[in-house]
Amino acid sequence: MKVKFRRSWLSAALAVVMAVSLLAACGKSNGDLTKVTIGEVTRSLFYAPEYVAIANGYFEDEGIDIELTTTPGGDKTMTALLSGTIDVALVGSETSIYVYQQGSDDPVINFAQLTQTDGTFLVARKPIDNFDWQSLKGVDFLGQRKGGMPQMAGEFTLKKHGIDPQKDLNLIQNVDFANIPAAFLSGTGEYVQLFEPQASIVEKEGKGYVVASFGVESGHLPYTVFMTKSSYINKNKDVVQKFTNAIHRAQLWVASHSAEEIADVVLPYFENTDRAIAISAIDRYKQQGSYASDPIVDETEWNNLLDVMTSAGELKERAPYDKLVTTTYADEAIKSVK
Repeated sequence: MKVKFRRSWLSAALAVVMAVSLLAACGKSNGDLTKVTIGEVTRSLFYAPEYVAIANGYFEDEGIDIELTTTPGGDKTMTALLSGTIDVALVGSETSIYVYQQGSDDPVINFAQLTQTDGTFLVARKPIDNFDWQSLKGVDFLGQRKGGMPQMAGEFTLKKHGIDPQKDLNLIQNVDFANIPAAFLSGTGEYVQLFEPQASIVEKEGKGYVVASFGVESGHLPYTVFMTKSSYINKNKDVVQKFTNAIHRAQLWVASHSAEEIADVVLPYFENTDRAIAISAIDRYKQQGSYASDPIVDETEWNNLLDVMTSAGELKERAPYDKLVTTTYADEAIKSVK
């Protein structure tokens, strides 16, 4: 059912692309700065290096004026990219594969990685010492949306521990992404798969406890990546390079600064988030290596992603790395950014 849904939004998006008149790839704003619109799939502390790059002026240093928009959901983000509403998408690499599977003649290219692990945690209602994955058998498990990377990484982890998500537990997937934390707090599920800062918030309220990390368990993945259409890259190679330089500069800054320092830079993007919660969330992601240290999407990570998608039954055929990934701009950024 979900596969049909993805096909429908992709088909609709491609139709929009064909119908819309061609627009200039980049507009000029703020004097000599080149405007680039980013569509992020959600607003999350998981994306801290992105906000650091903007707040610390790294994009401006490269001559880029960033317009940041949030387009909740991978389908909406990819539709915005395909239709030209945004220039660059920050979303999971699986979305570029879904577009490729539809036979697009303007493939979406992954050019700069931001996060390299799953960002969700397993939260139990009660504290558990020496958690054993086998204890999940027979429980009510509040999971993520089918076909999305959080759910695929979650199921991949469960299978790794000998648990069949469809048979060994009661998997609940009919709750919208934004409502999952509230559903758990209201009594749905014995366990839940949560991103930060929700996991830390639930812990602070004493209503749940992190017992394991899906990011650690599922390994390195091109989990959240900056991507754009092949046609955009062909017309704006210099802009894509400068964009990647700014991201790598932010990655180096994040790697060399504390969770407290990072939180103070990014908190303006999270007006209703408590500083202590932000620090806890950022520290948890830093400790498990979720923030990519460089922008390269390497082939090992890509193949791990394909394994995860295959395990979830979401892959028609293995998508070729050399057609959907470029490391040209990441390689140059590593050489030039110190």
